[in-house]
Amino acid sequence: MKRHDERMAEVIAHEAAAFIAREAGTQSLITVTRAVAANDKGDRYSVFVSVFPDDRAKTALEFLSRQREAFSEHLKAHARLHPLPRIEFLIDPGEKNRQRLDEISGGPSGN
Repeated sequence: MKRHDERMAEVIAHEAAAFIAREAGTQSLITVTRAVAANDKGDRYSVFVSVFPDDRAKTALEFLSRQREAFSEHLKAHARLHPLPRIEFLIDPGEKNRQRLDEISGGPSGN
């Protein structure tokens, strides 16, 4: 990944976290885990999130999909990204796998 893409991903993840913290309700906890360029041109980024409780993940993704245009407006106002990339929100499978491994091993410390 190019340094420019890494920097854009950091900015997008940071701004997504701020936007979600401000806009999301209290039904679930939505945490931004990372953002990555979805193509080589850098005009699309995927923002990965984890949702607690797990059974609220579908609802959280529906909310984020509905708010995609509002998030783009937020990015325009709070980040200098040109051109403004198209954003897609996804559940982070890596985070779910890590949580499952923690469960199996008896916790993050392996107890």
